[in-house]
Amino acid sequence: MPTDTEAAVMGPAPAGRLAALGGREKAAILLVSLGQDFAAQVFRHLKEEEIEQITLQIAAVHQVQPDDQASVIEECRQMLLAHEYIEHGGIEYAREVLEKAVGAVRASAVLGRLTATLLVRPFEFARRSEPSQVLTFIQGEHPQTIALVLAHLNPEQASAVLGALDAERQIDVVRRLALMESTSPEIVQEVERVLERKFATLIAGGQSRAGGVEMAVSVLNRADRATEKRILLALETEDPDLAQDLRRRMFVFDDLVNLDDRSLQRALRDIDLGSDMPMALKVAGAEVRAKIMHNVSKRQGEQLTEAIELLGPVRLREVEDAQQRIVGVIRRLEDEGEIVIARGGSDEIVL
Repeated sequence: MPTDTEAAVMGPAPAGRLAALGGREKAAILLVSLGQDFAAQVFRHLKEEEIEQITLQIAAVHQVQPDDQASVIEECRQMLLAHEYIEHGGIEYAREVLEKAVGAVRASAVLGRLTATLLVRPFEFARRSEPSQVLTFIQGEHPQTIALVLAHLNPEQASAVLGALDAERQIDVVRRLALMESTSPEIVQEVERVLERKFATLIAGGQSRAGGVEMAVSVLNRADRATEKRILLALETEDPDLAQDLRRRMFVFDDLVNLDDRSLQRALRDIDLGSDMPMALKVAGAEVRAKIMHNVSKRQGEQLTEAIELLGPVRLREVEDAQQRIVGVIRRLEDEGEIVIARGGSDEIVL
């Protein structure tokens, strides 16, 4: 039996009619119940197709019954609590707490809905571990297995683990990570099953897509410069196209906001402010524009603003080419030791 505290936390069981409602209906009821401002914030995080589907469902809701409203909000609260329990101590911890609070049947139902929405991903235990611990249980594994594990870690963890591998294995793992697109749930579960014997932790599976070039870029962007250069140089021999793609994505135009003012001012001396910069800023965000304007003279800022306004409609390809030329200047200056691009996350200190 649940304690009074646990029962109070989880609240009463949702109404029976709730089981008959579909996911879109529940989403529509929840957003209608919580108001337009809340719905607008939620929509910012959804895909166009999802927004369209839910909007159509909202349009079909003429009146929300009080019982349905209460039940949907309660179910949402229970799922949020369950997710919090998982974040706190893993899925088995969440199951134990939920079973004590609401019983095995409702606990399984809540966790089932949660895992069905991919809120529980494989290798959760690894993401909660220190990189040194992760390194211990993957050290003797095949490079493909290591790449699969790294693909499910956050970039900072993955970069730390990668940096601890020997040079030859680093290259092999990054190549496999970059070329990885999707892995069947069965294979993911099998890898988890094998690794859990080493780590003595049970983890639920379900996420099958991970890795790819973007993940490899995220890892390399957080690696030290020596590790990054060694891996890219080796990949240029083994897979020139992949190496070129990785280099092109290593520092993107929006990352200008992360440059210190001194480095940016040095880079601006070599950048075409009359042509490339206005074109590059044509569709840039406010933060990037502000960063540039802060590091040019008042007159240069006025000239840039005027040049942007005079451009009129431009092709996206032209904007991307201009941004890439600017990125190329920055990468060259970094290679020459003229500027510093902070690496290794927000805690890195550059002296």
